[in-house]
Amino acid sequence: MKESRGKYQRWYNYPMTLTEDEVKHIALLARLDLSDEEITKYREQLSSILDYAASLQKVDTTGIPPTSSVLPARSVMREDVSRPGLATKTAMQNAPRQELNQFRVPPVLED
Repeated sequence: MKESRGKYQRWYNYPMTLTEDEVKHIALLARLDLSDEEITKYREQLSSILDYAASLQKVDTTGIPPTSSVLPARSVMREDVSRPGLATKTAMQNAPRQELNQFRVPPVLED
C-alpha cells in the first residue's frame, strides 16, 4: 500500500519508494531516454537516496540554530576604494588609432 503524498503531509516520515512512472517523469524532465532496465535501476537508486535523506529528519537538532553555512561569513571581494585612473596621454600612448583623445576602432555593425 502506497502512502499518500498530500500537499501538506510531512513527506519525510514515509518511505520514499518511487514508482516507475515517477522515474519516467523525472527522466522526461531531464530529457533522458532510459531503457526499461535503467528505469528499474534508477528507481531503486533514487528511492534509496530519498530514504536516506528522510532518515536525516530523525536526527535531534534541538538547540542547533538554523544556518546557511558552517563556515564563518567573509567577503572574497576587496574593499571598494577610489583611486586615480590613467592620464589620458598615458592611456592613448599605445593606441593604434585615436581621435579627439578617444580610441578609434573599426565599426562592428554592417550596413
